[in-house]
This record gives sequence, structure tokens and C-alpha cells, in this order.
Amino acid sequence: MKPSTGQPELAEVAPGVHAYVQPDGSWMINNTGVVVGSDGTLLLVDTTSTEARNRALLASVASVCPADPSYVVNTHHHGDHTFGNWLVPPTTTIIGHDACREEVITAGLLASQVLAGPDYGHIEVRPPSLTYATTLTLHLGTRVVELHHPGPAHTRGDTVVWLPAERVLFTGDLVFAGGQPFLAEGSIHGYLSALEFLRAFDADVVVPGHGPLLRGPEITRVLDDLVAYTTYLAELASSGHADAKTPMEVVREAGESRFSSWQESERLVGNLHRAYHELDGKPLAERLELPRVWMDMMELHGGPIACHA
Repeated sequence: MKPSTGQPELAEVAPGVHAYVQPDGSWMINNTGVVVGSDGTLLLVDTTSTEARNRALLASVASVCPADPSYVVNTHHHGDHTFGNWLVPPTTTIIGHDACREEVITAGLLASQVLAGPDYGHIEVRPPSLTYATTLTLHLGTRVVELHHPGPAHTRGDTVVWLPAERVLFTGDLVFAGGQPFLAEGSIHGYLSALEFLRAFDADVVVPGHGPLLRGPEITRVLDDLVAYTTYLAELASSGHADAKTPMEVVREAGESRFSSWQESERLVGNLHRAYHELDGKPLAERLELPRVWMDMMELHGGPIACHA
């Protein structure tokens, strides 16, 4: 895939609510959110990956709200959503699920070492300092912002950010619009449940973790596609596991599918590793050997996995 030439766009999706959308949504090129309260309080949904991208994000945010962010909500622990935490002031409260904090600390800067192509500049680990277990509600003046944990899905520590009055949903990486989801650190069955959890919000606007904004029928279409992908994945895993085949053997024998044209198709074998882990009855809290999973993904990709962040 060639590097994206598209520039990030700060799109207002409701009064005082913006999505910062970064094309092309591939590895380490994520979307973030900006929510301004009725009292001028500023909340960010995630940061991004490289120092340059994070400084560009903060400059863009300053164009719509001059205040320092009071809060940053991390939708999960991956570096493209957390590596900019260190750039906000020390007075900013970083919020995440209990497991998100744990995973940020455990992962450290690993993502920048695995996806080593970009110039990350200076990055530091700054985990959430305020965590929650199931739900948390923030009141930005009269604006209500709800945080919900759907259970293990993309990771063990996912958060969705819901603005009930505006009917805007920030999903983090529970939704990849145009790319295969990455479930190696989450749960296959949990992900299917999380997709129905997202559907129940009946949102007017969905801001995915990667890819273009979704509105109206596009939301249903993408959620339906993700359910179909995950069902296909689960069926491959069940059959392959029963026949004692490796995840790579399963993928090779399966050949092309309608999901093969989605971005990051190498994630299929990584997701199968997680599916096998669950079929073996191992606890979700037990981490996969990610270097081994990554080697299989590189083999399926045909070489080192490019990152254009």
C-alpha cells in the first residue's frame, strides 16, 4: 500500500463535537475526537501515534477550542491511540478502562518497535490515571459524555464514548471502516457481542477508530460486514482447530474471500491465533505470544508490514 497523501480533517459532527479523521486509516493512522462542553471544558477522545501527528492534532484542536484539554479518554491501549498522552498538560486527566491502564503499562512502546517504519519522534508512556470498570459519566457543563466498556473485544480494555443528546458514538477500534479488525489481544466471541452492543446505541454518527465517518445506513452496513467477517473467522477457526491445523494452514487452505480485499488482510491469521486461544479454553487475560503472531502476519503479508504513519 502506498503512503496516504490525504490530510487529516477536523469534521464537526454536532455543535461543539468534532472528529479528527486521518486518511487512510491503515496501521497507526487512527481517528480521534474533540468534545467541547457547554462550559468550555475540552475532552479529547484518544491521541495518535507519532510526535508530528500528535502536534498536528493539538494544533487543529486549538483552532476550535483554546482551552487545554481537561480530559483525554483512551478507547484502548494501542500506541496509535495513546502515544500522544504525554503531550497534553500534567493537569489533564487521562481516563481509560481498568484493563487499558494495565495494558498501556505492559505494552510500553512496543508498537513503535514492531511497526518501525515511521519517524515517531519523541514518545513517552503515560497511562490513564483515572480508570473505571463498566460505565462512567462525565458532565461538561450541560453536555453529557458516557463511557461504556463492552467487555473484551478488540482488546480487554475497550471504551466507547457516547454522546446521548447528539447521538454521536466514538467506537475506537471496535470499528475499522474498510479494514479487517484486529482481535489478537481481545476476544472473537466478545467482539461479536460488542458489535451488537454498538448497534443498540442507534447512533446518528459513528466515528470509527480507523476509516471514514459513518452515518445512517452506512453504520448498519459496516456493522453487518464486521459481523459477517467475524462469523467467517469463527467458522474457519472451529473447523481448523478440530482438524489440528495451524492458523497459517487454515488461512492458506481457505484462499480468497470477500474480506481479502479489505485493508490489513494479514490480520486474519493473527485473529485466528486468538480464536484458537479461546477454543483451547485459555483465560482471556492470558496474553498471546505477540512476536509469534506477528511473524505469521508478516508471512501472510509477504514480508515486513509497512506503516506510513
